Amino acid sequence: MHPTQAGRALHAACQEIFRALTDAEDRLDDIRGNAMGSLHVASGTVGAWLAPRLLTEFARARPGIDVTLQVKSRKELFGRLSANLDDLYICANPPQDADVVVQRIVPNPIVAFARSDHPLAAAGAVPFERFAREPLLAREPGSGTRMTTERIYAARGATPHIRMELGSNEAVKEALLSGLGVSVLSRHAIGLAPDAPRLSVLDVEGFPLEAHLHFVYPVGKQLSGVARAFMEFSRTEAKRIAAGAPAGA
Repeated sequence: MHPTQAGRALHAACQEIFRALTDAEDRLDDIRGNAMGSLHVASGTVGAWLAPRLLTEFARARPGIDVTLQVKSRKELFGRLSANLDDLYICANPPQDADVVVQRIVPNPIVAFARSDHPLAAAGAVPFERFAREPLLAREPGSGTRMTTERIYAARGATPHIRMELGSNEAVKEALLSGLGVSVLSRHAIGLAPDAPRLSVLDVEGFPLEAHLHFVYPVGKQLSGVARAFMEFSRTEAKRIAAGAPAGA
């Protein structure tokens, strides 16, 4: 069964009504001073290393809040942003063709990775031209990481020799551990994973590339008190959480 055009329009209108009611309840809770409410966050895969940690500690600090997290591809994430389905969105490369508010959360440096026994792992000051000759393990076309990688290569007049395209950072990590090539990823994509010591950040010309994770939401959106509290919490705690430090450190 498939909805008609009228059915899709009615479904979208109902979603807007339910979101408006939820926002109204959250604002009333703010007025009453209740530490209650809900928080719906959607993140791109680049931000998937940080978003769960932030939300976990925020939920611990405010146990009366119901939290949900959606991790989506770039296309799916911006589709949700366009439809205003969530309170906040986390991404590395905010959309350039939409009316959105963008606020930085934390640095998200882009680096070159290889397995720790790769010939370039022990080399210092590797020219980019030398790195570019290596088989590349790339994210799928259209992803934010893939777009960043293509910009890096294009800026140096190089063509990536893509050996494999993979749909997640976890898949790229596994391919790196198999010794299939090198990759360009967020420094935090590997993070505190147990396999991290088996991978090396390469000393390649032009890296690390400065980048950030951002909060994004539509211009004119009235953020709930819970969403504003989460943004404020993230501004003060994100760097500590990204570094893996315990609370209060």
